[in-house]
Amino acid sequence: MGKRGQVLLYVVADLVASALAWTLFFLFRKVYMEPIKFGHPVPLELNGQYWLGLAVVPLFWVGLFVVIGGYSDIYRRFRTKELGQTLLITFIGSIVIFFALLLDDTVAAPTFYYRSFGALFGLSFVLLFFFRFLLTTRTVNRVHDRRIGFNTLLVGGNERAIAIHAEIEGLKRSPGNRFVGFVNVNGGDQHLAEVGVPRLGQWGDLRTLITRHHVEEVIIAVESGEHAHISKILNELDGTAVRIKIIPDMYDILAGSVKMTSIFGALLIEVNPQIMPAWQFSLKRVFDVVFSIFALALLSPVMLVTAILVKTSSAGPVFFRQERIGLGGKPFRIIKFRSMVAHAESNGPQLSSADDPRITPIGRFLRRTRMDELPQFWNVLKGDMSLVGPRPERQHFIDRILLVAPHYRHLHKVRPGLTSWGQVKFGYAENVDQMVRRLKYDILYIENMSLAVDLKILAYTVIIILKGDGK
Repeated sequence: MGKRGQVLLYVVADLVASALAWTLFFLFRKVYMEPIKFGHPVPLELNGQYWLGLAVVPLFWVGLFVVIGGYSDIYRRFRTKELGQTLLITFIGSIVIFFALLLDDTVAAPTFYYRSFGALFGLSFVLLFFFRFLLTTRTVNRVHDRRIGFNTLLVGGNERAIAIHAEIEGLKRSPGNRFVGFVNVNGGDQHLAEVGVPRLGQWGDLRTLITRHHVEEVIIAVESGEHAHISKILNELDGTAVRIKIIPDMYDILAGSVKMTSIFGALLIEVNPQIMPAWQFSLKRVFDVVFSIFALALLSPVMLVTAILVKTSSAGPVFFRQERIGLGGKPFRIIKFRSMVAHAESNGPQLSSADDPRITPIGRFLRRTRMDELPQFWNVLKGDMSLVGPRPERQHFIDRILLVAPHYRHLHKVRPGLTSWGQVKFGYAENVDQMVRRLKYDILYIENMSLAVDLKILAYTVIIILKGDGK
């Protein structure tokens, strides 16, 4: 069974567990709570509220698990991680269900609200975690038995690479690595080829090889004298979605700068630091989804009027769609209200300027008030973007930026945003040089990323919109 099948198992288990939890919760209310409220036993009838909940609640739980990452990294799930994640998700979900479906109930006393919430949360957590615990145990055992795993690429073909390859392959309980091959660092290392690991190319080919071989993890195994290559290799990997691990030197271990990924496995450290705690990333995504739904609903009359103005003011479509580069370097289609004349880039990619003649009169107003960005709430809802994050660029301009600022790939570690610290502090860029100058603000944001910083940036953005200071 592949990853999709594994994810499908989790989805089915969550649907069954949440449907069972809702049924037991309904029975709890009928048997325990309603007789106290009415003063007499009530018949166990499956009424409209039960069937509504049975149809909506399981789908809600699956959607919440999707948003918070309950189906991601499916081969690297652990029971302790499952416990914490399920506890967080069921607590958040129970609050939403309680306020959406149960708060308007008539109760005998206010304490019954607490009992009702406690029963809903307790049943949902116990059943969802029980089913997930069984599936995760099964997955962990299959990974350890080498029946499933994730594609891994070794950087280096020397004696050190051979040692780490032999160590991982020799472990009784596999960590899940499936070696697809290795790449050379200095052009001369061929030792791994002698033990059956194919040579796939040079370190400069890493990004292509990762895509071609569906690589999920890269292990850097270079000799002490080759450490000068590590920064170049990391720059090449920056912005990809792979996990990066490296063999530490004894100095790193003694200095306390090493955090091992598994104390019982091969001695490896994960290079990619957590930009933000996982729970904050989860809450950030939940906030993105909830805010976008409300924004699209509340602003729909404004967007309808804007669409009519765009359509009647100049020839061309209402919406402007363009490929941009997002999380992990993956392309997506951004959507805006068209603010320029049709075929504005018939001569090739061009950045706009303050007095750009291609901008229509209504387009100038939309840009100044940032209203042209409103359709991007759909991109946020889909998961292409976030409310706050570095603004996405086109591959054409990214290639030019990388020539002078290779660290630009660092921005691809997070979802691009509707607004950003770079946009607040610097504004729109009119050329590549300005893009590079704005980059420092986006790097600063990523290094200090938090929900509090996001709220601050959103507040500044609102002020800019109210002042009409957009370009």
